[in-house]
This record gives sequence, structure tokens and C-alpha cells, in this order.
Amino acid sequence: MGASVPDSSTVRRAEASPGDGDRADAPSVVAALEPTIAATVRAAALACRPWVGRGDKNAADAAATSAMRTCLGAAPGTGIVVIGEGEKDDAPMLYNGEQVGDGAGPEFEIAVDPLECTDNCADGLPGALATIAVAGSGALWSPGPAFYMDKLVVGPAARDAIDIRDEPEANLERIAAALHRTVDELRVIILDKSRHEELIARVRGAGAAVSTPSAGDVAGALAALLPDGGADVLMGIGGTPEGVLTACAVRALGGGMQGRLAPEGADEKRALAEAGADLEQVLELDDLARGETLFAASGISGGALLRAPWESAGATHTESILVTAGTVRRVVEYAVEDRTPGATDHG
Repeated sequence: MGASVPDSSTVRRAEASPGDGDRADAPSVVAALEPTIAATVRAAALACRPWVGRGDKNAADAAATSAMRTCLGAAPGTGIVVIGEGEKDDAPMLYNGEQVGDGAGPEFEIAVDPLECTDNCADGLPGALATIAVAGSGALWSPGPAFYMDKLVVGPAARDAIDIRDEPEANLERIAAALHRTVDELRVIILDKSRHEELIARVRGAGAAVSTPSAGDVAGALAALLPDGGADVLMGIGGTPEGVLTACAVRALGGGMQGRLAPEGADEKRALAEAGADLEQVLELDDLARGETLFAASGISGGALLRAPWESAGATHTESILVTAGTVRRVVEYAVEDRTPGATDHG
């Protein structure tokens, strides 16, 4: 037999989605997708499980991607992968622009990172997640040739206090004031990268505490967004795909986020210049994700956010988080395999 055990908490929502008042008798596009999305991240986490600590991040990523793609094939409607595993020539599955779903319903858009923190998974370290976000048609930002962006993420109480163009010290002062705290009471997440050495030193110099995970800026953003996340701010440069995934969670929870393109190499700079990208433009939350959004993740290698899959009483358990419409739900699912030939009941 199977079961799902949710633990829900509600926080302030950014805004009502267009048409909410007109469709009380029918689920929205995003709401209709929720069961499929929950099953998708669970399947990806279970597919990755045999590869945790095996030293082969590519095999782990391929397993997660294949599991996701299979589940998304049954999604109600027509989905377009806006943020995927890469361009079609480089990614055999869930490539940018790929169509998924059963085609029998409305259009929607998807951002995926089937295996967030691939190195952590390969090395058997905490932090690896299966992640996905969905929104209505035309709602998600497509970064084009941009791979990296500067990000600033806070929870609902400080969403009007941030300005990515300003100095980090000034942002910290405003965030602290919005939270009715002092700067030395703030905890900031900044990825442990050489590009962040000066930023980390300045934030600590201003008095704030800094946590420096080696990877995982989606999890870092969730730590700043969730009421029990243990952090107040995410700062620094990370991937653009993770930026869109993060924006969907921020949107659903009424938090604040700004971004700005931050190319890391000559090739990326050249591609952005040829595309006419404005490196000074501030990308507001509405630029990154609009309307109703859903973010979901399942734990793969464990960590503070989500547990890794585990066995108990003859069942395989997974822990997931679903973020949508101002609600955060932590869901534990399990599946017990019946030893009777031909009988299996999934939770």
C-alpha cells in the first residue's frame, strides 16, 4: 500500500494569478499539473539513488533526466521545456524547446534541473536535489546564451528592500531594517567560489554571518525564502537555469528577487554581445517568472532541506517539497512492493 504525508505551511503570496476569480470551479493549469510534477521529482530522486557516491555524475544526471522525461510524457497538456539540459544537439532528453505532455490540455512551460549539485551526488555529499518548476505559457524567462547571472533573493518581509545595483553593505542595512534586526543578526548564503572572495569578505566585514556551500544556489535561495530555512539572503553569481527555477519559488511565496547577467568567460560575453544583451539591465521577478508558478524538489543525497530516499518497514520513502500559491508542503511518500506476483502498490 502507499501513502503521502504532507506537512504544510502558508506564507504571504506575491499576487493573485490572472483569472483566479473566474475559474473557481476548475483547477488552474499549474494546479492540474501538481500531481504529475510531484511524481516527476520523486521518480528522478529514486533513479539517482543507485549513483550516489559512485563518482559518475554524468550517469546520475542521465538517470534523473530519463526518469523525469518519462513522467512528463503523461502530463496533462502541452509543455515546452524553456530551461532544460541544453540545446537539442547537445542534450538527448529534456533539451531546450522540447515538447512534453500528452497534448490533451492547455500549454505550459517547464524549467528543469534533474540533478542539482551533480558533483555532490557523485561524491556522496549532501545537497543533491531533483528540481523542476512550471508556469503558464509565455511565463518563464529564456536566458538564451547566458549561463551565469548575479542574484539577490530574500523572503517576503524584505522583498522591497533590495537593489542589486547597490553595494552589498547597503542592501544588508535595508534588509536588516525590513526584518527589524541588526546586520550582525543576518545570515547570508554565498556560493564558495573564487569569484565571491571579495563579496564574502565584505559581507562578513559588515557584520553578517555567511554560509558558503560549494554548490546549490537553488537550495540556498530556499533557505532564504522559507520561514524555517535558517538564512535571510542569497547573494552572488550562479547559473541562469537555477535563477529561473528559483524565481518560480520566489514568485509563489511572495519573496523578492533581482538578477543581472554576469558572463564568466570570453565566449559567453561574445555570445551575449552578438545577441544584443544588456549586461546592466536589472532583471526583476516579473522578468524571470510571471503568473502562477509551481516549484518542486526531492532529496537525492540528503541535507538540511530534504532527506535522501530511505528504507523503512519494507518501503522506500522519499521527501519532497512543493511550493505554490503561497503554500509550502513537505511530502513524504512511500511505496511498498507486494511480494504477490504481479502486484505492486505505490504511494
